Amino acid sequence: MSLEKKIEEKLNQSLKNKDKTVFPTLRLIISAIKDFKIASKIKEQDLKDQEITSILKKMTKQRNDSCEAYKKAGREDLLKKEQEEISIINEFLPKQMSEEEIKTVCQKVIKQVGASSIKDMGKIMGILKKDYGDVLDFSKVSKLIKEILK
Repeated sequence: MSLEKKIEEKLNQSLKNKDKTVFPTLRLIISAIKDFKIASKIKEQDLKDQEITSILKKMTKQRNDSCEAYKKAGREDLLKKEQEEISIINEFLPKQMSEEEIKTVCQKVIKQVGASSIKDMGKIMGILKKDYGDVLDFSKVSKLIKEILK
């Protein structure tokens, strides 16, 4: 079953159960998917899981940015709501690698490329995105690579 169908099924289930914390977030996801289809001029077909994963990652990043702003402003109510949305969105994302796994993969690719300075970062990131795009948090990867290559 495609990721899009899973999201729609979960939305229908949460509507039946009248789960007021879940279905608004799922509606936002469905809306983002439809917006992407309209922008890409895709008609009735389902999107590839990779495209939906990209949309979900973008939504998570937006919510993480909002969380930072709410923490600074001391808005615990809004912060809690954003964190709940993040956890709902994360249900549909592939499991992300741990810090230790990220470090191991980065070191392996750095050796593979023969990188010796920050100038080689583009090559490293290209390989990482191609091979591990769905399971890596690239903000963490970028910081880690910079530390390793210093």
